[in-house]
Amino acid sequence: MSSQAVAVRKGVNIELVSIVWMVIEAAVAIGSGVIAHSLSLVAFGADSIIELVAGAVLLWRLTIEANGASLERVKRAEEISSWVVGIALLLLAVYIVVASVDKLWTHQGAESTYLGIGLAIASGVIMSYLSRAKKRIGSEIGSKALRADGSCSIVCAYMAWTVLAGVILTAFLGWWWIDSIAALALVYFVVKEGWEAVQEARGKEDACGCGCCHD
Repeated sequence: MSSQAVAVRKGVNIELVSIVWMVIEAAVAIGSGVIAHSLSLVAFGADSIIELVAGAVLLWRLTIEANGASLERVKRAEEISSWVVGIALLLLAVYIVVASVDKLWTHQGAESTYLGIGLAIASGVIMSYLSRAKKRIGSEIGSKALRADGSCSIVCAYMAWTVLAGVILTAFLGWWWIDSIAALALVYFVVKEGWEAVQEARGKEDACGCGCCHD
């Protein structure tokens, strides 16, 4: 097996790990968020579900490459996926803003959630590791898509630390308004990801906008 084939197989494996974690992350975040009435946790989980779509398409592409088939037949699917992910993320951002303003206006706060704290810590660590692995393997196989996915993973880690700050302050200081503020802080990351996905769907080069996609 050539070094390229070995690297592609590593890419498939790391994407599988990422997808499994996204499923866990989404389920725990949304479940604990609903129980604690935490908008930031629910939004974090919703973002994880949306990222699953992009991850599944990338896994499909890497699997086809690992099997030696042409990548042309998945090009259209990637474009459609980017449109779906981009629009879904932008709609999620609108929902976060409206729901946050409503919670602040009606003085609705989140309850303490130690499960949310544990999830945010785990996600911040795991997604940071996955980001580095995806970028390294993407460079080895010359995959701009995998390197860009690595950038999405580090954004997810940033979101996790933002959520962590909110749930800790809610749990230990009882600040009813901090959950809505933390949710609003996520809007920047969500809009950034959504806009990049739309730009990618439109065929714009270096849509990730972070410079990591350059060879």
